[in-house]
Amino acid sequence: MKRVVNYTELLNLSNELKKLIELRNNTEKVQNISEIGERHILICGGTGCKASNSFNVIDALQKEVKDKGLEDKVKVIKTGCFGFCAQGPIVQILPDKTFYIKVSEDDVKEIVESHIVNNKIVDRLLYTNAETREKIETKDEIPFYKKQVRIALRNCGVIDPENIEEVVGADGYKALGKVLTEMSPEEVTKEMTESGLRGRGGGGFPTGRKWEATRKSKDDVKYVICNADEGDPGAFMDRAILEGDPHGVLEAMAICGYAVGANKGYIYIRAEYPLAISRLKIAISQAEEAGLLGKNILGTGFDFDIELKYGAGAFVCGEATALIHSIEGMRGEPTMKPPRTSEKGLWKKPTCVNNVETFANIAPIINNGASWYKTIGTAKSTGTKVFALAGKINNVGLVEVPMGISLRDIIYEIGGGIKDDKELKTVQTGGPSGGCIPASMVDIPIEYDTLTEIGSMMGSGGMIVMDEDNCMVDIAKFYLEFTVDESCGKCTPCRVGNKRVLEILNKITQGRGTEEDLRKLKELCEVIKDTSLCGLGESAPNPVLSTMNFFMDEYEAHVKEKKCPSKVCKKLLSYEITDKCIGCTKCMRNCPVDCIKGKIKEKHVIDKDKCIKCGACHGACPVKAIVIK
Repeated sequence: MKRVVNYTELLNLSNELKKLIELRNNTEKVQNISEIGERHILICGGTGCKASNSFNVIDALQKEVKDKGLEDKVKVIKTGCFGFCAQGPIVQILPDKTFYIKVSEDDVKEIVESHIVNNKIVDRLLYTNAETREKIETKDEIPFYKKQVRIALRNCGVIDPENIEEVVGADGYKALGKVLTEMSPEEVTKEMTESGLRGRGGGGFPTGRKWEATRKSKDDVKYVICNADEGDPGAFMDRAILEGDPHGVLEAMAICGYAVGANKGYIYIRAEYPLAISRLKIAISQAEEAGLLGKNILGTGFDFDIELKYGAGAFVCGEATALIHSIEGMRGEPTMKPPRTSEKGLWKKPTCVNNVETFANIAPIINNGASWYKTIGTAKSTGTKVFALAGKINNVGLVEVPMGISLRDIIYEIGGGIKDDKELKTVQTGGPSGGCIPASMVDIPIEYDTLTEIGSMMGSGGMIVMDEDNCMVDIAKFYLEFTVDESCGKCTPCRVGNKRVLEILNKITQGRGTEEDLRKLKELCEVIKDTSLCGLGESAPNPVLSTMNFFMDEYEAHVKEKKCPSKVCKKLLSYEITDKCIGCTKCMRNCPVDCIKGKIKEKHVIDKDKCIKCGACHGACPVKAIVIK
């Protein structure tokens, strides 16, 4: 794209390029597909679908379109994540709005010949409604999408993230131009404050207040940092945004730089995100060439450069001060506050740190106004939130919903309910720093304050659904293992305290726990929360405290009865062979410690003293004669 010299030229260019994506934003379903001229075939190019060979499907589509001589009428576009990860790779054909799921290379020839050439939809690749068993042709009719409101994800699955012309055609950099030519830094920070936008990285600190504090700090040099160090297990929101709409984050960082008085920005991203890194590099290069980053942006005299910095995957570097130390080349450890990063951050200079999703909301707020943004969500939690929906749920994927929506709506309407029709037990939000919400509270609204009140937190957006087969003591132990492994070790409460918590949990799950251990466990967790140096240490005990609060009966069963109600903790299990045994000897042949005895066609017996409770016999029995007690 040619270099853009001023805001008027940017607006003219944006209007000119809108034709590139107008087919994709058309809300009206085409009634007579035989009259369609140009078609766009969109296919997910995110990491999830790439792992399911979507890049091979893209290559196959491009080859098939070329072989049919349709290059002038059919465009194959590699987009970002559609969000419906459980059904990928996904192909959407526009303007027909036809939505195909689980597409493989073997399906490509039929899609092109049947749909593109002969205008006949390939029914077998359509989504099937789980309740009605009806085929659903378009994305908007699929329950997974019906209650979603896409702001941060507005361009994911819509544009080619590696084509800046499509970005500008989708109003990319329009907000930056508006800010630089029509608004003062004070007006920008005021707009952020009035919007009610809160940080989407976990803490929920008001974005406008953070920007204003950095703007008011007196210094000749300031910095903007985008925190892309997404370390929560099961979380992939930031990665998907960077892969699907990197320019949206770059634009927002430049807007932030103008508002706070900074001319330099850093994106701190974990090196385990190669696709996101690749697209960020392309986006930065394109924006610089177009005059939308670098010196004298849009002829306004404002300079802003962005540089990538790679993290090595340390969870603690998601904390702002630890992240800053890592950029500076030091060990990623947090420091006490105050002073806050808005006063003394990177190289002791005022620094504004926001995460990827927070930045992804900035341009829409500038373009549409704070009053528009406040109409979405609730009074104290405005806008939308992106969640990585995972676990024992049918529709695993990335969802963006209005704040205030209930867990029930997310799990049963968007998520499609629990796998294998099992009972919901709990939903874990906030990653290792969050808590477990029981099924009895499934109707609570998803807001910052409501989640905090029940011992959980919004976090960056991980949402893991668990069913009746999950053991809550085991789940608490899983998160503590992660926290202990990821602790930077700087403060004693986190370094030593969490290690002691994990030791007690191990003791309980091995059948050696006492009632005194339960008392010590809770007391120790509360001390760690009160005395740890940083927010990560303070929130580390949350999974333990929340599970003890809502599932204390499970802890007591482990301690008093020496049983695991969910039959997960191996040391508390026992295996017995019932009268169903047909004497096939499969269990005996699969036992690694030779603890099963018996003759052919006679009932076998397990020597419980020798049994290591590995479960090999249970899995091998063809008639389910072995039960777990």
